Amino acid sequence: MKTLNQKNQQIEKPSLEYYLNLQYPLTLYPDPEGGYVVQIKDLPGCLTQGETLEDTMANLNEARELWIETAYEAGDDIPLPSNNNSYSGKLLVRMPKSLHRRLAETSEGEGVSLNQYIVSLLSAISR
Repeated sequence: MKTLNQKNQQIEKPSLEYYLNLQYPLTLYPDPEGGYVVQIKDLPGCLTQGETLEDTMANLNEARELWIETAYEAGDDIPLPSNNNSYSGKLLVRMPKSLHRRLAETSEGEGVSLNQYIVSLLSAISR
């Protein structure tokens, strides 16, 4: 199948097999009513569930294949898998001066840098 790029030149669309072989990150969590729920956030609406982990993963593989095949046949864009490279680990935060002072004084009392202290606080509440 051919598509057009911005310069009206024909380019080859990747094959269905190409998309089916992509490895997408998934999110798996227990269902409060029993079993598991799993989804591929990169493929909107691609989620399923199962009673056991094995059933859930088999169902997900089928759902992923059907999602990709349907989008491919319709000529829709198929997103590529996301990766964590978009997170640099660097964050700029604005805060009140009084909070900055309290954090700086506490980190000094603990004998660690302000950055280390804030990371330890964030780590403790993000579990």
